[in-house]
Amino acid sequence: MPGDLPQLQSFSRLIVQHRSATCKIKRLIDILGAVVGLFLTAILAIPIVIAIQIDDPGSIFYRQLRCGLRGKSFRILKFRSMVVDADRRQHLVQNQAKGHIFKNTNDPRITRVGRFLRRTSLDELPQFWNVLNGEMSLVGTRPPTLNEVQHYKPHHWQRLRTKPGMTGEWQVHGRSSVIDFEDIVLMDLAYQRKWSLIYDLQLILKTIAVVIKKQGAY
Repeated sequence: MPGDLPQLQSFSRLIVQHRSATCKIKRLIDILGAVVGLFLTAILAIPIVIAIQIDDPGSIFYRQLRCGLRGKSFRILKFRSMVVDADRRQHLVQNQAKGHIFKNTNDPRITRVGRFLRRTSLDELPQFWNVLNGEMSLVGTRPPTLNEVQHYKPHHWQRLRTKPGMTGEWQVHGRSSVIDFEDIVLMDLAYQRKWSLIYDLQLILKTIAVVIKKQGAY
C-alpha cells in the first residue's frame, strides 16, 4: 500500500469489515450512481474547468491520499477549489476545529471560484470516479487523510470498517460546520449501526436537499 503509514498495515489486519462493504446490491447501486454522476460531471466539466483556469491557472483536479476500507490508501479526486500550493500553506492558516481534522471558515487559500464550487458541492463531482473504481461508496463514512489516521486512538479505527462515502451522516448533519473530530467519529459509528440499503437511500435524498439549500458548506 504505497503511502500508507506503518501502523495502517498492522491495524488493517485487525479491522473487521462491516457488512455494507460486501453487499453486492450496495455495490451495484454505487456503480449505477457513479455512471450517472460521471455523465453529469462531463456536462458540467467544461464551464467548471474554464472558471478554474480564469480564476487561478493551474491543475484542474486536486488529488490527495486518503484512507479507505481497512486503511487501504487511495487518491481522492476533486475539482481544485484552493490555490495550487495550498497544502504547503496549511501551516499558515489557523485550525478552528478540534481533534484530527482541519477546518477554517475563512480559509484564505480557497479561490473565488473554489468557494462557489464548495457551496454547491460541485468540487466533489470527480469523486464519482472513486466510487466507480470501488475506492469509495455513494454513502459511507468521511474519508480521513493519512495525517489524521497517524494520530488515531483505538476506537477511531472502527471508522475504517466501511468504505468512505461521498455523503453520509456528516454530510446531512452539518457538513463543514461540524468542527469536533469526535462528533464525526460518533456519526460514522452511528451510520454503521443503522446501515441498510433503505437508510442509504434516505441519506442520499437528504443530501440532495442539503446541497440545494447549500447548508453547512464553505
